[in-house]
Amino acid sequence: MRVGFGVLGPVTAWDEAERPLALRGPRHRAVLARLIVARRRIVPVELLIEDLWQGAAPPGAISAVRTFVAALRRALEPDRPPRTPAALLTTRGPGYALRAAPDTVDAWLFEQRFRQASALPPAQALPRLQQALEPWRGPAYADFADAPWARTERARLAELRLHALERLAQARLDLGQAAQAVPDLGAHAAEHPWREDAWRLLALALYRTGRQGEALAVLRRSRALLVEQLGVDPGPALNRLEQDILHQAEHLIPEPAPEHTGDQLWTRAAAAYQRTVTPGARARLESTVSLLREMAVTGPEGLRTARSQRLAAVTAAEELGDPRLTARVIGAYDVPANWTRVDDPDQSARVVAAAERTLAVLPGPGHEAARARLLATVALESRGSRRDRGPRAAAEAERLARELGDPTLLAFALNARYMQTFHRTGLAPERDALGAELLTLADRHDLVTFQILGHLVRLQSLAASADWPGADHHAQAAQALARHHERPLAEVFTTWYRALRTATDPRVPFATAEAAYRGAADGLHGAGMPGLEQGLYPLALLCLCLRHDRPAPTDPGTDHGPHEPWARPHVLLAEGRRTEAAAALDATPEPPRDLLLETRWALTARAALALDDRPAMHRALAALTPAAGELAGAQTGMLALGPVADHLRDLNRALHS
Repeated sequence: MRVGFGVLGPVTAWDEAERPLALRGPRHRAVLARLIVARRRIVPVELLIEDLWQGAAPPGAISAVRTFVAALRRALEPDRPPRTPAALLTTRGPGYALRAAPDTVDAWLFEQRFRQASALPPAQALPRLQQALEPWRGPAYADFADAPWARTERARLAELRLHALERLAQARLDLGQAAQAVPDLGAHAAEHPWREDAWRLLALALYRTGRQGEALAVLRRSRALLVEQLGVDPGPALNRLEQDILHQAEHLIPEPAPEHTGDQLWTRAAAAYQRTVTPGARARLESTVSLLREMAVTGPEGLRTARSQRLAAVTAAEELGDPRLTARVIGAYDVPANWTRVDDPDQSARVVAAAERTLAVLPGPGHEAARARLLATVALESRGSRRDRGPRAAAEAERLARELGDPTLLAFALNARYMQTFHRTGLAPERDALGAELLTLADRHDLVTFQILGHLVRLQSLAASADWPGADHHAQAAQALARHHERPLAEVFTTWYRALRTATDPRVPFATAEAAYRGAADGLHGAGMPGLEQGLYPLALLCLCLRHDRPAPTDPGTDHGPHEPWARPHVLLAEGRRTEAAAALDATPEPPRDLLLETRWALTARAALALDDRPAMHRALAALTPAAGELAGAQTGMLALGPVADHLRDLNRALHS
C-alpha cells in the first residue's frame, strides 16, 4: 500500500484511495511528524524521548515510544504479515527512520515543485507553482506549533510558502494577468505587512490594471507601516517603483509575449481541438494515447499518469467494438523500455490479454503493421515470464516490421526482442548486437527515444563484458541526448551506472562505493518505476558486501522486495543461522528471465559454496557456464558481483575436492 503524509496543516496520513489513516493520539502523530522532519534520517530513541516530553520524560518512556512506533506501523502497513520487518517505519541502529518516498510527503513535494518552478519561464512556472501551493491546509505542523523540534522546520516552510506566493504573483504579472493577481496580493500584503515584495507586487499589479491612484496609495501605506511600526524606511525597490509610477515609466508595462511561443501555441491548439473534435470521437481516443506516450518519457509524474490512464484507453477502445481501432490504441504506446521487470504486473497482464483478444479478431491481410505492434506489445508486457509466448511474439513482430520496411515499427519490435533475450545466461553479445542495430536505425531516422534506448542497451551489454570505455561512451551519449531532448528518466540509469563504476573500481574504498549507491537510490525514489526501485538498493549493497568479503547486511527493516529469496540465505548466514540458511537456499526458486538472471545465479553459487550444498552448486555451475566471460550482475548496468569465471572456478574446485 502506498501511503501519503501531510504536514502542511495538521499532521495526517492517507492510503492509496486518499482515505485518512487512524494515527490515534497526539503522541503517535508527534512521533510521525518528528520522523518526517528528519527527512529519512535516523532519529535516535533518546532524541525522540527528549523531543516528545521536552526534558520531563516519565519512567518507561522507551517502552512508550516502542508502543507508539508499533501502533504507527500497524496503521501505515496494515497488510504486513506478522513478524516481518517494516518497510516504511524502519528500525535502524539506535533509532527509527521513516523511509517515505519524496513524492509521498506534501511538504517535500511542495519544495520539489517550487524548486522546479524557479528554473522555468513564467508560462511553465505558473501551473507548477499553483500545483506546489495546492496541498497547503494551514500552518505547517499545525498540531505542534509550540514544539521546539518543529519550530525551525515550520518557519522554513512558512518562508518558502511566502516566496512561492510572490513568485506566483510575479509569473501572473509577467504573463499579463495583473487583474487575476490583485485579490491574492491584497490578502497577502494585509496578512504579511512587513514583506516589501508583497507591497511592490500589489502596487505593480494595480498600476497595470489602470489603477494608478490605488497603486500609489498602497506604496504610501507600506511606507507608513514600515516607518511607524518598524522604524525603517522602504527599500530601494519600493522607492524606485513609486518614482516610476509617478513618471509613468514605459518599462512598467511589459511588451506582450510573442504570439508564437510554444505555450501559447499549445493553448490555442488545445482550445481548437476541443471546439472542432466531437467529444467521444474515436480521434480523441487515439490522440489521448499519443499524448500518454509522450507523457511517459517526460518524467515521474508523466510516467505515473500515462500508466494510470493507459488501461482506461484500451478498455474504452474495446468497448467500441472495432478491433482495428483497439489495435491502434494498444500499439500506439510504443514507449521504450530497458528494464525487464514491469512496474505494474496486473496492468501488464490485462494489456497483454486485450492485445491477444484483438489479435484473434483483427482482419487478416492489410493489417500487418497493426498486428506487428500488438505482437511487440505482448512481448514487451510479458517480459520476465517463463512462457514461450513472449519470444514468439517478439520474433513475429520483428519479421513483420522488416517486411514492411517501417523504421519506427522495427525499432519497437527490436525493443521487444531485446526484452525476450534473457532465457539463459551469457547472452550479452546478442543483446549488444540488437542495441547496435537499434542505435543505427534510430540515428538514421531521428528516433530520439530509441536512440537513448540503444545507448542504454549497449551500456548494459558492454558493462557485462567489463568494456568500461565502451560503456562509458554510451552512458555519456545517453545522458547528453536525454538532457537535450528533456527525457529525465534516462538519467536514473546513467546515475546508477556511475555508482556501478565507482563500486567496481578496485581503488575505491567500501564506504565510498556504498555512498555512491545510496545517492543513486535516493534519486530513484519517486521516479515512477517501482519495478526497478523495489529492493534494488539492498541488492546492490548485498553484492557490494560479498565482493568485499563482508557479511550480508542484517538490518531487520531492510526490504529486499522481489530479490528476497536470493538474498535471504546470505542474511541468515550473516546472522549465524546456518540451518535456516540451508533451508532458504533449498527453497530458492528458479530465477526469472530478466536482467538479474546472472546476479541471482551468482548469489546462489556463493550461498551454495558457503553451505557446502553440492546440488545447488551443480545447478549454479550449469546455469552460469554460458556466461563465463561476463561480469556477474553488470548486465544491469547498475551492480556487480565479480567475474562469472571466478564463481565457476570456486564451484569447480569445491565440487572436485
